[in-house]
Amino acid sequence: MNGPDDPDVGPRRPSRALPVVGVMGSGSAEHDDLAAPLGRWLARRGVHLLTGGGRGVMESVSRAFHAVDPRRGLVLAVLPAEDAATSVASAAPPAGYPNPWIELPIRTHLSARGDQGTSPESRNHVNVLSSDVVVALPGGLGTASEIELAVRYGRPVIVYHPAGSRHGARDDGARVATSLDEVTAFLDRNLPP
Repeated sequence: MNGPDDPDVGPRRPSRALPVVGVMGSGSAEHDDLAAPLGRWLARRGVHLLTGGGRGVMESVSRAFHAVDPRRGLVLAVLPAEDAATSVASAAPPAGYPNPWIELPIRTHLSARGDQGTSPESRNHVNVLSSDVVVALPGGLGTASEIELAVRYGRPVIVYHPAGSRHGARDDGARVATSLDEVTAFLDRNLPP
């Protein structure tokens, strides 16, 4: 029979999608000491990883997440357009996007420029709104805008930087952590079951 009422199978229940953790950070510096252990932990936790799909922190966390086998989640990326002001028709991503670890690239016509991070033309809104929880590693203007947007949209957000240093971005209204244990405890408290 193998239908919904099959006694050997039982009633079918809709499966719940995995939570999405957005990891934001520098597009040039990898901060591998922070990003790689976080990526491995997230993969083992059974979530999807979402980044902006570029180099730096985005590549480091994606590479570490992707290397975990077996894992349930995918490496997702919201990609910017090369030049949102002039390339709307093609929406081609800039050179280096997506990095080789991205399994599901989401192409957009939106900007990657950090100085436009909170403007309506920025993909940072999509990054934040698509994430159940946001983790911000050291970064610049783009990371600062993603922290600001996470606070604005009420997304749980934690800023993760090494002890004794300052994050390169503003962390107003966001929790700050200096160890992976603090970050993982925050994620365990804020991720859906």
